[in-house]
Amino acid sequence: MSQPPTRRRLLKLAAGAAAAAPLASATPSAYADATGPVPPAVPAPPTWAVRPFPLDQVTLGDGVFRRKRDLMLDYARAYPADRILAVFRANAGLDTRGAQPPGGWETSDGNLRGHFGGHFLTLVAQAYADTGESAFKAKLDYLVGALGECQQALAEHGSPRPTHPGYLAAYPETQFILLESYTTYPTIWAPYYTCHKIMRGLLDAHTLAGNAQALTIASKMGDWVHSRLGRLPKAQLERMWSIYIAGEYGGMNEVLADLYALTGRQEHLAAARCFDNTALLEACAEGRDILEGRHANQHIPQFTGYLRLFDATGEEEYADAARNFWGMVAGPRTYSLGGTGQGEMFRARGAIAATLDDNNAETCATYNMLKLSRQLFFHRQDPACMDYYERGLTNHILASRRDAPSTDSPEVTYFVGMGPGTRREYDNTGTCCGGTGMENHTKYQDSVYFCSADGNALYVNLSLASTLRWPERGFVVEQASAYPAEGVRTLTIREGSGRLDVKLRVPSWATAGFTVTVNGVRQRAEAVPGSYLTLSRNWRRGDRIQISAPYRLRIERALDDPAVQSVFYGPVLLVAQSQERQLRAFSFYKDFTLRGDLADSIKPEGRPLHFTTHGLTLAPFHIADDTRYHAYFKRSEPVVVFGTTDSGVPNRARGDGLTFLDVLWEQAPFADSGRFVRAVRALADGWLSEGLFTRTERDRVVAAAGRADLRS
Repeated sequence: MSQPPTRRRLLKLAAGAAAAAPLASATPSAYADATGPVPPAVPAPPTWAVRPFPLDQVTLGDGVFRRKRDLMLDYARAYPADRILAVFRANAGLDTRGAQPPGGWETSDGNLRGHFGGHFLTLVAQAYADTGESAFKAKLDYLVGALGECQQALAEHGSPRPTHPGYLAAYPETQFILLESYTTYPTIWAPYYTCHKIMRGLLDAHTLAGNAQALTIASKMGDWVHSRLGRLPKAQLERMWSIYIAGEYGGMNEVLADLYALTGRQEHLAAARCFDNTALLEACAEGRDILEGRHANQHIPQFTGYLRLFDATGEEEYADAARNFWGMVAGPRTYSLGGTGQGEMFRARGAIAATLDDNNAETCATYNMLKLSRQLFFHRQDPACMDYYERGLTNHILASRRDAPSTDSPEVTYFVGMGPGTRREYDNTGTCCGGTGMENHTKYQDSVYFCSADGNALYVNLSLASTLRWPERGFVVEQASAYPAEGVRTLTIREGSGRLDVKLRVPSWATAGFTVTVNGVRQRAEAVPGSYLTLSRNWRRGDRIQISAPYRLRIERALDDPAVQSVFYGPVLLVAQSQERQLRAFSFYKDFTLRGDLADSIKPEGRPLHFTTHGLTLAPFHIADDTRYHAYFKRSEPVVVFGTTDSGVPNRARGDGLTFLDVLWEQAPFADSGRFVRAVRALADGWLSEGLFTRTERDRVVAAAGRADLRS
């Protein structure tokens, strides 16, 4: 049975339908006093062993992350607030002030209209928290004030009048009513998804920028949600949430749990629990993988919400489900860039090579997987969560913003194809990925540092150039780094002193070493890839921690076909620039010396992070342009060859897909030719015993190893 048309396809059919000239954004003084004192962030629950720092306490340093952020800040400054508000004002019967909606799915008759405005609220709130610019605060207060007017107008004279005065949307309540009778997409789209984006934007306006009215509006919306869903039987709710797209609710359970943490109102917690998607929740809690064929981004944010419900209720099923779900996606269903899905859908567990296409890795899905990874780490400090976070941030999110300025489009990706010869498409005004894309690039610093709940430990998770200000401990810590260009960085205590455990993440890719010095003295603590290294001491102003994690070239194999591979340089995905639409065949082992290093086959091009092999340029994927690329290639090593010495024996694979040469070179480097020959002999004996070599073939392979000269 074919799937319904994707939202991306519908967007293409409607492209250009709502183009309009930008209008100047007004900021009436009527909203100047719409805020009260800056409230605290959503309270950190006692279930969090570590906690994040607010965005305004971490400042990005110079580098590619800040340059990408600045492109999005320019868009946030310039894009007219009245265009964002047009669909809300029209629905409320208010003057739209001549403004046209943004376009894409955000049109005057679009069934998802209003969602983009929620994302825009978050964008501007994050921009203000990041920069402190008064213009962002003024724009945000204007947006919130106008939404408050719309909520009031709908309650007083909406046509039709909503069932509860807390209702706020850019369309009548009809979509929500139709969902309760199981109306399917595309007759309706995803009404609670849209509701979530608006509520999330309002809570961000409150917690990041101190807008008190935003919390009032969101609280009323929470009351409305409870009034609609709190009366429905559980079976009806479960059927609603199982409907493709129409039942997609984003992170409604998360935002309502956050709202409950701020208001303490039981109705908001009860409303959050109305979004239990029971069949999937129970399956994941039990470790049963039933994800194949499900819409990826429809379900990922549900599990961040379940973690927040665990925080609020202590019910372990929620936490178990979230942890198990993450493990079903991060790895078994993750492409080399950190994204997941084909055509918005989860495919079979381990199906990577089989699903390479031009519509992989919906950017929204990675946005939500990063949120889930981060929330999981707050509960249990599993380094794998931060390994995944680094991968997705560096190779998908950073790559998703075009390297060109624009003040009328976010210029971000939707799908990011992993098939051969594909290229990225940008823009996405009005789409889901356009919305999350606006947020992605104004919160890069949100997971660089965490602190332990007792304030006695600082986690340094990412290598981004940045400065942390930690007033509770009196510390100011600066990280000087050229990441992702290299793996060398310096942490300097600029202000403060006292006892502190500094926990440095040792990335899983750091197999070429991880050395640490403090004030020039080499530290002897063991650094295990995929762990944290702890430095415990009394720190003083001026202390310097220098970290070196040299990059090395490496390959990663697709789970379902080990011959289909990607090339990395440390954490950086390298893609071959080629117009060809078939997988390119690469062969490396013939060039190997005793060190067994890909650097024998892949040579520096002359530009940072650029290489050449097989006549092609390998470039870092985060350079975001329209060049066609190959993120995967087909490994072709048909014969057992050692340098120029050809054994003539087929390089057969064992049951797991690894060939004789794969297994041999995993043992490199070899100290000398004698040890190399002994390794070949031992492995050839194993291949013989498994029936993969004949006796004659075994002898020919060993003889070829003895003749080979791999010293260099």
